[in-house]
Amino acid sequence: QWFISMDQTGLRQRALDSIERVTYYPEWGRERMRNVVKLRPDWCISRQRTWGVPITAFYCSACEGILYSPEVIEHVAGIFEREGADAWYARPAEELAPPGSRCLQCGGQELRKETDILDVWLDSGTSSIAVLQRRGLPWPADVYLEGGDQFRAWFNSSLMVGIATRGEAPYRNVIAHGWTVDAQGNKMSKSKGNTIEPQDVIKHHGAEILRLWVAASDYHEEVRISEEILTRLVDAYRKIRNTACYLVNNLTGFDPERDRLPYERLREIDRWILAEWAEAAEAVQDAYRAYEFHLVYQRLYAFCSVELSAVYFDILKDRLYTAPPRSDARRSAQTALYYLLRGLTTRMAPILAFTADEIWPMIPGQEDSRVASVHIAEFDAVDSAWASVDLLSRWRRLMTIRGEVLKALEVKRAAKMIGSGLEARVKLKAGDEMRHFLLPFADQLAGLFIVSQAVVVAGESDLLVVDVARAEGTKCERCWNYRTSVGESPRFPVLCDRCVAAVREIEEENDRAAG
Repeated sequence: QWFISMDQTGLRQRALDSIERVTYYPEWGRERMRNVVKLRPDWCISRQRTWGVPITAFYCSACEGILYSPEVIEHVAGIFEREGADAWYARPAEELAPPGSRCLQCGGQELRKETDILDVWLDSGTSSIAVLQRRGLPWPADVYLEGGDQFRAWFNSSLMVGIATRGEAPYRNVIAHGWTVDAQGNKMSKSKGNTIEPQDVIKHHGAEILRLWVAASDYHEEVRISEEILTRLVDAYRKIRNTACYLVNNLTGFDPERDRLPYERLREIDRWILAEWAEAAEAVQDAYRAYEFHLVYQRLYAFCSVELSAVYFDILKDRLYTAPPRSDARRSAQTALYYLLRGLTTRMAPILAFTADEIWPMIPGQEDSRVASVHIAEFDAVDSAWASVDLLSRWRRLMTIRGEVLKALEVKRAAKMIGSGLEARVKLKAGDEMRHFLLPFADQLAGLFIVSQAVVVAGESDLLVVDVARAEGTKCERCWNYRTSVGESPRFPVLCDRCVAAVREIEEENDRAAG
């Protein structure tokens, strides 16, 4: 047999040292690799098989001396490069050995070929040389990715070949994944009837859902798949897609070069959502860097579901639908939506490739962009000004108060006292500290709670008390808010004062546009 010694040339220790310079995902992979290298015997690299990659050595027919040297290997490799390794089986020994070859022991010229082949794991261990070195690409590779059983196999053989030929591991990162199992954690088997074919998933749900399932799975462990899991992911995908649709639809007519407002002119709630996005975007990028794709999915999905759909979009509707098209109020909202759409699209692109590709040309201003595809665009930069700790702290407290108000509204809704939240007037009774916190937001609270009126008054204790009553005034036919000013304008008797001002501004803009 042919062997590679683990200790005579220090291969074992050099491999152990190199392991410490590699990053493993998950981290327990490092200890597993250490144990494999520490305990492995000398590597037997020969196999007795009929066909394979040959060991390019020759034997003297007279004395059994071995002819095996770098010069012999290079000569045979030149033949293989022209004709392939099958030449070893097709040609006689005298045509494969370098011209004039003689046995180094007895000087005999009659040679025969080695019939053993190389261990296939030695073949696979040279993949970094074949893929990187032969193509002029940087060495080592960024990532080796395979199942957790490969610590004794491909990860191991690649490490040994890299150390022996280049003095270093052929990879910077090693990612080990688990196996795909059914919903109960059982190994998939056709005999059990619990298999799910990728082609069937694509046929029924589309390739995007299959890709999302891969990204959403924590591959460090066994990965479960079932129709129920896929159905939940379909719902999650719709939430992400519908969020993108909302962003696209509400940017109609918005030209970022002309209409985008500078950060300091944005409404505070628009600055808040950008602060939330700055935090989410950083978490997404950290997860990508760590190859934690399930955390990318979780953070993007949570941001779309909670911060955007459940809170920001709900509050924003009134401003988007009632403010004049060119007003700062609407442009502020659209500026935030524009940044959010670009940021979400670029960051979802690696895991929702088709969806991001579909959204990209719909982003305003893209017709003038030199970046034709989202897949060659970089992640949109997050302005450092967005990441305000004070702003986040202030608005997260407001959102907690909002949650208490929504609970109180739901109680009154269940009692049939109100239907829509816009039929309500909210009175917040607060202690000194809470009242001083809320008063600067007094004119924003009604919009924040999505009610027609909201006031802050002194409370008898430090605890916040929420009183809900019927809204005062009449329902405005344009914004649906209840206001005492409805009917004050003879020309617009069904509109409130805010909508009257908006309509007049729109008319003036139309007149200017008409010349």
